[in-house]
Amino acid sequence: MDKIISKRPEHQAVYRQLRDMIMFGILVPGQAVTIQGLVELIGGGMTPVREAIRRLAAEGALEIGRNRRVTVPEMTLEILDEISFARLAIEPRLAELAARRMSDQCLTDLVAIDEEIDAAISSGSVERYLEFNYRFHFRLYEQADAPVLSRMSQSLWLQSGPALRIVCGRYGTANLPDKHDEALCALREGDPARAARAIGDDIRQGLGQVRLTLSD
Repeated sequence: MDKIISKRPEHQAVYRQLRDMIMFGILVPGQAVTIQGLVELIGGGMTPVREAIRRLAAEGALEIGRNRRVTVPEMTLEILDEISFARLAIEPRLAELAARRMSDQCLTDLVAIDEEIDAAISSGSVERYLEFNYRFHFRLYEQADAPVLSRMSQSLWLQSGPALRIVCGRYGTANLPDKHDEALCALREGDPARAARAIGDDIRQGLGQVRLTLSD
């Protein structure tokens, strides 16, 4: 992995790097990490890495055991039920709000991101699919201008991202969730309710695949 190259303050750059490693499944459920190992992997200092671990543990993306062992949490069906309930309550609402405020620039951005998703699916690139799928949703949610809901959604994605990576590894990219065409049509037509339904369907499809994997 490339070392951090960023104009952000080091602590913020380290946090973003580690967050993305979790969200996009580079660190897998059950995997243990060490401060020294992360320092060597992402090129941050010891103090920023410690701060990032503490912050991500508070967000539910990492677990710190009694012996200070740090791991990526394992997904369970019970936790998935809670995440599903919360995501389906929050994200369709964000999509609805975004549709009411949609701009030409945001729509152009979403179309370009969706083309990257299609390319990732066609090429079988799991990491690019996960990255651009995230970018699509949060470019849309940014347009909603609802910071509390957006922060809650970020936390939920952090907790569900590694499990979706397991799904991708097992089944490949051919059947990955992508209801974005329906969402884009709704956004073009200025239909907030339809946009909310499309995003809800997209979430259900993705989490449904996680559920099947956990049930095997």
